[in-house]
Amino acid sequence: MNSVLAHEVIGMGDDTVVFVHGFTQTRASWRVVADLLVARVPNVRCVLVDLPGHGESRDVSLDLVETAAQVVSFTARATYVGYSLGARVVAQAVAHHPARVVRAALVSGTAGIEESSQRSERAGADDALAERIIRIGVTAFLDEWLAQPLFADLSPAVAQLVERRSNTAPGLADSLRRCGQGQQAPLWDELARSSVPLLAIAGSRDVKYVQLARRLAANTPHGTLRIIDGAGHSAHLEQPQTVAEELRYWMTNPTT
Repeated sequence: MNSVLAHEVIGMGDDTVVFVHGFTQTRASWRVVADLLVARVPNVRCVLVDLPGHGESRDVSLDLVETAAQVVSFTARATYVGYSLGARVVAQAVAHHPARVVRAALVSGTAGIEESSQRSERAGADDALAERIIRIGVTAFLDEWLAQPLFADLSPAVAQLVERRSNTAPGLADSLRRCGQGQQAPLWDELARSSVPLLAIAGSRDVKYVQLARRLAANTPHGTLRIIDGAGHSAHLEQPQTVAEELRYWMTNPTT
């Protein structure tokens, strides 16, 4: 493994699944799902990655394209699973490194904002949010971030607040400025031409991302849609057993 990104490995199989976390999270956010997957799928090993600006990669600064190149460097070919920010990274991997991607799962993901003016507006909002993180610090920012309707139902334990507080203000600010939604070139056309099997997952209570998941699954030639009933934006934290089972079924039943 030659990536500059910090990581850990769970399992000892030959089939690799690489998990990529969301903004303000760390690789710990995927441990429960990874443990379940290793227990349920033969010959699997899971690689959990700390993205640039997060966890033990807090001092690494990369944009989305560079991050995707680092994420796919862990192994010759793998299944990639990404949540939110991680889903943006995985979408980049599908678009730019398809030969390295056996299959891709996007949890609460999107292929990007298509209208350039809206992307610019989002980039400006991300930059302002980055400045706020620097100004008020990680603890106060996380209180605000997790109070959003997307996350308001998460308890501190389920939200993994302790792990999130291990991040730094400069790292999170840099991640927003370099890898936020405003920096994601739209990849809808690339995914529409892709032969990579794609699983789009969203929580039923997350109306915006249910719509995006439906579009992702319909837009991709080998797309599959799964809606997690009763979950919100962070389905993998709220219902890890269900998400792990959906991943297991999808990996072992490629034609359904």
